[in-house]
Order: sequence, then C-alpha cells, then structure tokens
Amino acid sequence: MKVQTFTFNAVQENSSVVYNNNGDAVIIDPGCYERFEQKELTDFISDNNLKVHAILNTHCHIDHVLGNAFCVNEYQVPLIAHKEELFTLSFAERSAEMFGFSAYVPSPEPTVFVEDMEIIRFGELEFRVIFGPGHCVGHVAFYNEEAHILIGGDILFKGSFGRTDLPGGSMEVLKKTIFERMFTLPDNTVVYPGHGPTTTIGEEKRTNYILQF
Repeated sequence: MKVQTFTFNAVQENSSVVYNNNGDAVIIDPGCYERFEQKELTDFISDNNLKVHAILNTHCHIDHVLGNAFCVNEYQVPLIAHKEELFTLSFAERSAEMFGFSAYVPSPEPTVFVEDMEIIRFGELEFRVIFGPGHCVGHVAFYNEEAHILIGGDILFKGSFGRTDLPGGSMEVLKKTIFERMFTLPDNTVVYPGHGPTTTIGEEKRTNYILQF
C-alpha cells in the first residue's frame, strides 16, 4: 500500500491517493479546488494507471470536500463517509462563502455510509474504519494494520490536534478519541493527517501538546 499526498487549496489541506501495485486506488478528502490542482491529481492517477474505486471523506469540512463533486463526476464512483457527517456537510456552502471559495461546486451527499470498526475493501485495498469524533460529529479515520498506515483527517496532527470550536466540535470528545482510539494503535503506525507533515503514533504519544491538558 502506498500513499501519495497532495496539499491543496488556500487552507493547505492534505488530500491522499492510496493505492497498490495492482492499480487499485481510492481518493481520500479531495481538496482540489483550482483547475491546476484537479489536473495534478488526475495526471498522477493517469500516469500511474490507477483505477479509482471510491472517494472517501474522513469528515466534511469545506477544505476536505472542495473536490468531491469533481472527483465523483470524473471517476463515476461512490462517495463514502459516516452518516453523522451529513450535519457537517450541511454547512459546506456557507463555509465556502466565508473562506472565499466562490467557485465551489457543492458536494453530492455520500451514497455509502461507514460504521465504526467496519472493514471496507476496494479491490485489494483494505481499511478498518475508526470512528473518531471531537473535531466534528462524524469524523472517521481509515486504518490499514498490515501497512501501518492511518489516514487520520483532522483528529491528530504532528505536535497538535484538530480544532474543536466549529459546529459539532468538542475538546472533551476529541481527547477521548485521541487517547482511546488513536493512542491505542501500534507506535509504528504512520499518521497521514489532514494538514501538515506525517508523524507516527509513537511520536505523538511522547510529545503531543494534548498531553498537557
């Protein structure tokens, strides 16, 4: 399993293409807003002869869904999220106006909903869904134990963690998610966060700012 990360849009959001040597691929949190960002993403997929099976959202804040409509239309595949994120998605157009994304094409609603601890497969790609609210109500992470990879969205960052001051956010709930769901994963798990550089569970258990709370 391989992960190619792209940093897109004015909020500097990390979008990921997760794929394998067989060409199976999923796009997680497509934040591609500008046309050159969309082209960068599609060129990578085309150049590597990848078959996109689905679009996955860890959560539905505007910076993570700016490219949903484009990617769903481009690849004609399902959009997958947790059902609680319909609440977050309902604020997307208002958020787009606030952040100046005037050309935002509204995201379609997810057509497939995932549950905590569910195993989802796309060809030979496999993830365990980890429900992790706190940053928002329906946040999930996608974990592959064999490859030691966690696509974690905005739960846990290198030296930091997701904000909790937006609708559906809760610091108490986020701390519970991090300590009980993230920090119980193996230390060698590589975390691909929604913003900033990659890290590991072990490093964050030793150094993360949340330990001071």
